Amino acid sequence: MAFDRSERRLPTAIKILVAGGFGAGKTTMVGAVSETRPLRTEEILTDRSVGVDDLTNVSQKKTTTVAMDFGRITLGSDYVLYLFGTPGQERFWFVWDELAEGSLGAVILADTRRLADCFPSVDYFERRGTPFVVAVNCFEGSATFDMAEVRLALQLNPSTPIIMCDARKRDSSREVLVTLVEHSMKLRAQPVS
Repeated sequence: MAFDRSERRLPTAIKILVAGGFGAGKTTMVGAVSETRPLRTEEILTDRSVGVDDLTNVSQKKTTTVAMDFGRITLGSDYVLYLFGTPGQERFWFVWDELAEGSLGAVILADTRRLADCFPSVDYFERRGTPFVVAVNCFEGSATFDMAEVRLALQLNPSTPIIMCDARKRDSSREVLVTLVEHSMKLRAQPVS
């Protein structure tokens, strides 16, 4: 019996990055939304990170991503989203170029307690011309800011979407991903000038 390849079509793979500063919630977001157990490359923070990793406002953090996080979401039989969480510390940024290759876009998770940690991600994706959205992760006890204030603080283009989220919750994280995909498709539909 011959296998008819025309009957079975493979789903389209869509690669999305989840970036942001150290402790912003990237690993949490990938884990919250992935349909499979996520691949994590976390290591325990040791005394060797003292003076290297800034634990201001994240003193309870005990582990750090050293390469990437990986998760998957299947959307019907047509699409599969592959999520790659980037490492947040500068000493691991060398892996970003490999992770970013072929991506549809990126989510930049922002922690308002450490908003300046977003600048490297914003700069990186702007330089690459990679579509991105900023997702303000709502940490308990942190100050809330108007999205216009966050936009101004990060010097974002007015067309860059900013969305509030709770990276621990599947529905909230899913809404961020939907916003990114819609934004990316809108940008790709615009004529190049």
